[in-house]
Amino acid sequence: MKDFKVPALEKGLDVLETLSHSAAPMSIADLCRTLGRSTSELYRVVGFLEERGYIAKDPHTGNFRLTLKLFELAHLHSPVDRLLRAATIPMRELADELRQSCHLSVLRRTELLVLHQEESPLKYRLSVEVGGRFDALGTASGRLLTAYLPQEEREWLMERHAGYREMTEAEKALLLGKLEQVKAAGYSFADSESHTGVRDYAVLIGNPQSGFTAALAVPWLTVPGGEVPERELLAKLRERANGITRALGMTPAI
Repeated sequence: MKDFKVPALEKGLDVLETLSHSAAPMSIADLCRTLGRSTSELYRVVGFLEERGYIAKDPHTGNFRLTLKLFELAHLHSPVDRLLRAATIPMRELADELRQSCHLSVLRRTELLVLHQEESPLKYRLSVEVGGRFDALGTASGRLLTAYLPQEEREWLMERHAGYREMTEAEKALLLGKLEQVKAAGYSFADSESHTGVRDYAVLIGNPQSGFTAALAVPWLTVPGGEVPERELLAKLRERANGITRALGMTPAI
């Protein structure tokens, strides 16, 4: 299948991807130079993309830019529905493999919203309520997602987060430093703020550059004398999270 080529489609996708990475509209000559193709190769492709409404010509310069048609097509189906379809089976497999529950969450304003959970096959397990809302800065998953927010969105969250506003300057600096550590490490973990004997681990689904992220988390329930197999746990978490990200058509950030 990898050797199956459709030259015209390949050229069209090259044009769309090139325009998506350009800060300014591009002429056909600009596209030819960037893609290493001749005008005769791209002229009809560009004209067809314009006719179908995927690109538009700037009225002043005559250069081409992307329209919102791709955005419109991408949002015909709820991103949450697509996420749940992509995540359900991998999460079920993860819960069976680790013998621990796992859950999927996203940010909603200043809160963390749990979208889905797969329970451990064991009789004794930790359960998180689907639809439950938690303090975004008080959970491993929430801090992970906050750490990967664009700067303006992170500042917006902080300005509206009652707990953050009540912190001292030293406490704020400590939290911001923790968020940078989470971003540098590529995962978040913490002893549960609500349950003794539980350590939460969370990794990223999606890609911050795409504007869509979620957190896949395992609240590891320890047993007396037991240790958390952290390296193995993180490897399996990342493997599943990256698989879900690819199923959504995105490139994993980590």
